Amino acid sequence: MTFTKDETIRSNVEAFQSLDVDQQLALFYFIYKEMGGAITPAAPGASTVSPEIAEGLFNQVKDMSHEEQLQLQRDLITHKNGLLAREYGSIGDTTKLLFWYRLAQGMDAGTIIPLPANYQLAAEAQSLLEQIKGLQFQQQITLFRDLVSPMGVDSATAEHDSETGL
Repeated sequence: MTFTKDETIRSNVEAFQSLDVDQQLALFYFIYKEMGGAITPAAPGASTVSPEIAEGLFNQVKDMSHEEQLQLQRDLITHKNGLLAREYGSIGDTTKLLFWYRLAQGMDAGTIIPLPANYQLAAEAQSLLEQIKGLQFQQQITLFRDLVSPMGVDSATAEHDSETGL
């Protein structure tokens, strides 16, 4: 996992993680809507990205019902042990960025559960979005990596989950 020593980024990560799960998901979508065009060229071109893995994980999510898609995204944020959460936890940070970008694209295409019509971010999430937009590009990329990196479940350190059998 990559975690910066930059206090601005660290405080933004903490602010993001203090939001409730659904606000985190919504904010992620708005981040990709606002800045995806700048972020995405950095991710697919990175030497550590694996587009095939991101696409394979995305396709597994795409094949779920909308309710299952939403639950999986919540599970990734809350580290709920499951097969896809473990798959996600095993991929590199840049591939994780690409996976979330693909989810945002899927939301736009209607293959991934969209936000409700006329959805508004909570004031805290909107304020955080404005702060993120004001960061330098490299700070944004570092922030996004620090957000996606701990999500999911690291199978090397996860305790046995009797509910899932993993």
